[in-house]
This record gives sequence, C-alpha cells and structure tokens, in this order.
Amino acid sequence: MSVTGTARLGKKTKDLVKHLKAADIAVIDHEDIDRVSADGLIACGVKAIVNAARSISGRYPNSGPRIIVDAGILLLDEVGPAVFEKLRDGEVITVEGATVLRGGEPIASGTLLDATLVTERMEQAEETLDEEMEQFVTNTMEYLDRQKGELIYDPWVPDIKTPIRGRQVLVVVRGYDYLEDLKTLMSYIREVRPVLIGVDGGADALLEAGLKPHIIVGDMDSVTDRTLRSGAEIIAHAYEDGTVPAAKRMEQLGLSFTTWPLAATSEDLALLLAWVKKADLIVALGTHSNLVEYLDKGRSGMASSFIVRLKVGTKLVDAKGVSKLYRGAPPSWQILAVVLSFLAVLVVIIFISEPLQKMFTVIWLNIRFWLGI
Repeated sequence: MSVTGTARLGKKTKDLVKHLKAADIAVIDHEDIDRVSADGLIACGVKAIVNAARSISGRYPNSGPRIIVDAGILLLDEVGPAVFEKLRDGEVITVEGATVLRGGEPIASGTLLDATLVTERMEQAEETLDEEMEQFVTNTMEYLDRQKGELIYDPWVPDIKTPIRGRQVLVVVRGYDYLEDLKTLMSYIREVRPVLIGVDGGADALLEAGLKPHIIVGDMDSVTDRTLRSGAEIIAHAYEDGTVPAAKRMEQLGLSFTTWPLAATSEDLALLLAWVKKADLIVALGTHSNLVEYLDKGRSGMASSFIVRLKVGTKLVDAKGVSKLYRGAPPSWQILAVVLSFLAVLVVIIFISEPLQKMFTVIWLNIRFWLGI
C-alpha cells in the first residue's frame, strides 16, 4: 500500500483539521484518537494519517482508529515524535507500507494499523476498562468533596447582556454526533428561537449552520477567530490556579470578554449559566455523559459534571443522538418536487398513449357539458 500527498503537521488534531484539504496526509501526535477527531479528519478527505503517538494506548477502547480504518484511510501508528523535526509542513511525502518516505528516502517508520490489528487492540483495551473505571470513580470522589461547595451553594456566575430568564437555551458542545443532531434540531431552533450557547468548537458549528451564537463559553482553544468576532458575548473559562488560557488571544483580537473562574468543565459552566439565569428549559447537544466520552476528552474524573447535572436536571433535556432516533419530515420543496415529477410523467404517458388520450378527451367533454361551457 502506497499513498503520496502533501504533509500537514499539527500536534493538536482539533487545530489541524481547520487547515487540512482533500488528498493531504495528516501528521499528528495524538494518543488515543477519539471519535470526534476521527470524524473531523475523515471529513477533510485526508489520504493518510501518520501518528507520532499510539492511536490506541490500551487504556480504554477509543473508537477513533476503527472509524478511520473503516473509512479506508491509511493509518500509520507510533512513528515517534522525531517526525516533526524531520518534516516541514507542505512537503510531499509517501507512506509506503509502514514507512514514511521523502524523495524516496525513508525518514520514519511505525506500525500500519489495519482492521484486524485495530480489533485486537480494542479487545485488549476492553479488558482493562474496569481498572480505568475504578480510577475514574476514585478521582471523581476526591474532587467532589473539594468542588461541591462552589457548585452547590449559590454558585457565582458572570453578568451577561443576553436575556435568558423564561427562555429556552440550547447548549452546543463539540461531542459525538453534534453536527447531525444540530441539523435535526433546526426546525426546533427556527420555531422556538432559543438562546444559543456555544462551548468552544460548538460555537463554530452554530455559525456554520447559519446561526449566530449569543454566548460563547470555554478556553477558546478550538473556536475560530471568525466565530469569536461574530458578536457573541464571550465568557473565558479560568482554571483553578487563576490562569485564563483565552486571555492573550482575546487581547490580540481586540475582543472584550468576561472571566469565569470555576473548577469545572466548560460545558458545565454553560449549563450552570443557563440554570442560574432562570432558563425555562436547557437543551444540551453534544455534551459528554459516559466513561469513554470523558476519557476521549482527557478527563480523569467527572465531579463537576455530576454535581451540575444533579443541580440542573429538572430543566435539562439531553439531545444526544436525536438524529439517530428521529428523522424529520422532508422539506416542503422536496415533496413539491416529487408531486411535479409525478405529474410530468403522467402528462407524458397521456401524450404517448392513444387510449388514455381518448379517455381524458371524454372526461374533458363531460366537464364542459356540466359546466355549460
């Protein structure tokens, strides 16, 4: 197996996918490729993926590599971090078997993952999932005691200009099936006109769907400049130590923002904001809800998510997977097109069939008689 293309380098897959084009070869450094990243790489149309790290480390059964291999994309694994020193972005390279070539000269080698090898590694990862779950629960319990006070008892939220009280709120997170679910909810959005809160890359999804986010929440590491400049209110997530990852970028863009220091995930902040501001209903789209999803996001626990979901549960509706459960009725223009096509076929049949012509002539004469025409 041999694939040639333009090398595009990026150690953060979610940033790299913004610049990839069809027929590129993505060179990444991504241990345990998650499903969302895999979907993004496939959507870009890459010919091959060269990973400096292990695509499946064995910690848990991450589905990204299986999705990539099933899509027919070559996945070369564990070529080592030195590939980023040997290659320059934009160079033409060839992936031949388990070797990366530039100008015919080998510069890196690894393990070519096929369907059989991916299945074997996934089965091995399944066997260690119980141990990972135990550690996950332990971490969650440790953080619960420390975080419960600031999340349960009248948590502080920043002042915002967007009115939320009494309105429905749609929180969009860049999670599993988030694009498909957003498309399915478009009729709901047009009819109800909820407040739209985008969590990092979820704000991009809103803008790409022709919707303008009212509020953007997160550390802004996966949202584009275009979306940040869309006019939405920006709430920058601050970490426990007081650092604000988004501060420098916001200043460079000349954008005003509000800082929210809270030991929680950005999607938790969005849900908490809607709750405290008295939303009538909170619809969560693409949010994370199970062990594998949290591990995919690099989370070692879910203390904040556990507390926040208990708190907002009476108003929370999870829209995850709604696109798989419900397929909306076809648009009216599609129905009209089918009807017109049927009528066109009927007219053609009448013109080429002499018996039908006589029958419709008799019907037409009877109609004229009864109408006195």
